[in-house]
Amino acid sequence: MTSSLATPPATASAAGQLTTVTPRPPAPPAATRVPAAGWGAPLAVLIVGMFMSILDTSIVNVAIPTMQNDFGATTQDIQWISTAYTLCLGVVVPASAWLGDRVGLKRLYVITLVAFSAASALCGLAGGLNSMIVFRILQAIPGGIIPVTCLTALYRVVPKEKIGTAMGLYGLGLVVAPAVGPTLGGYLVEYVSWRLIFFINVPIGILGAVAALAVLPIFAKPAARALDVPGFASIATGLFALLLAVSKGPDWGWTGYRILILFTIGALSLALFVVTELQVREPLLDLRVFRYWPFINSLLLITIVSIGLFATVFYVPLFLQEGQQLEAFNTGLLLLPQALVMLVCMPIAGRLYDRIGPRIPAVTGLAICAAGLWLLHGINADMTHTEVVGWLMVMALGIGLAMMPIMTGGLSALPADIINSGSALNNVVQRVSQAIGLAGLTALATTLQAQDLADRSGLLNPLTATDPRVTALQQQGPLGLYPLWQRTNLEVQASAYSNIFLVITILLVIAALLALFLRHGPAPTDSADRSTVAID
Repeated sequence: MTSSLATPPATASAAGQLTTVTPRPPAPPAATRVPAAGWGAPLAVLIVGMFMSILDTSIVNVAIPTMQNDFGATTQDIQWISTAYTLCLGVVVPASAWLGDRVGLKRLYVITLVAFSAASALCGLAGGLNSMIVFRILQAIPGGIIPVTCLTALYRVVPKEKIGTAMGLYGLGLVVAPAVGPTLGGYLVEYVSWRLIFFINVPIGILGAVAALAVLPIFAKPAARALDVPGFASIATGLFALLLAVSKGPDWGWTGYRILILFTIGALSLALFVVTELQVREPLLDLRVFRYWPFINSLLLITIVSIGLFATVFYVPLFLQEGQQLEAFNTGLLLLPQALVMLVCMPIAGRLYDRIGPRIPAVTGLAICAAGLWLLHGINADMTHTEVVGWLMVMALGIGLAMMPIMTGGLSALPADIINSGSALNNVVQRVSQAIGLAGLTALATTLQAQDLADRSGLLNPLTATDPRVTALQQQGPLGLYPLWQRTNLEVQASAYSNIFLVITILLVIAALLALFLRHGPAPTDSADRSTVAID
């Protein structure tokens, strides 16, 4: 297979497909001032921005029902608060790498922190649904740029031999924030005001911007390049169409003409993007990243882990609140222990990466994560909260060990001059996989629930003729059978979610096998001697 993505020379092989290449990335520009032993403070500043941008996504979901009541909106309309944010992210993230090169990483990071704080303040002041949706779009613009900028800056600041430790700390924002969000959001919504979930970003963002000006080094800008307008238009259209399709699929019908048209537009636009990027001199995203198998493998693994994490964060609270009638804050408290487990595990995983490479932490973590999802497969109407917490902690242990070694191993395989594109594509894959994976699993859960409920209803008529308990309930009037109906719905929901967790368990087992192909051993400190597997 011959590809025009080739840049470094590759050694010939009999098969002519997988060969070992020795990329020689350019050294960091001399104008980038990175203190030899002072990367701790810059890393802390980057973690703050990353944590804030990711936290906002999960914390807002808790407040949706309360905002619906305050704004007098319908269920379908209020969902646009989340949908508009997600769609805007799909448009903005691909341009983040170009903006980082054009504006400069430090300047862009400070600008986006201030803009995110300002947009958050506007969201907190919103007086109606329409203004809230507009302000959420404004918030999504810097919200999509911040993670890409943070990840790229991290690789410029941290020495290669410490990259695993740094990524372990950095990953706290990526993985812990979604778990902390429901707890913090539930408390603020229940005991203070939903508006505070937006106002809380203002002082954090401003302090983060001031700290960034003080401690972040000055990163040299590459040679200015023009915006690849055809490439940006095609990938923005493709991601917008796909994300809109998966967001509105449950409402519009997965086989409806609108959804099918959106999927078609999305697929054709992304195909056009690939063709465009291979032809232009200055592409929006450098597709040479797909020459490196470790990076491709890491994207596959991150996709599966992201689906598992966000499906768990979505379905478990939903079952606890709808099925077991728990309040939002109490539900968040049950999710907090898993966040604490990841808080402890991720720095340890980072140190393990520096010492032994990504393979062992990733394989071990994915196996443990699969075990945790297998335990969650036992979800039922009568499960105790102790069981839920225990199952989630096992899953969190696995994700804490595996997530950052996988991501770090993939990005570390790339030459320094295309790390920007790798960071942007990494974020795109995470966002899209979460949305599409959750939509697909929800469609499966809906189908399973409908079939199971129909099967149980079919058994109810012959049962009523012979079971005196059902007859007694019928004699109590129209509401007599309500407890039976409620219990049946709970069991049906539990059965559907059980099958969802089984599917994710199988995916994680496959991911553990793929992780066997990750690098073993610490990364060479001399980039000129680093060998990776590339597709020729």
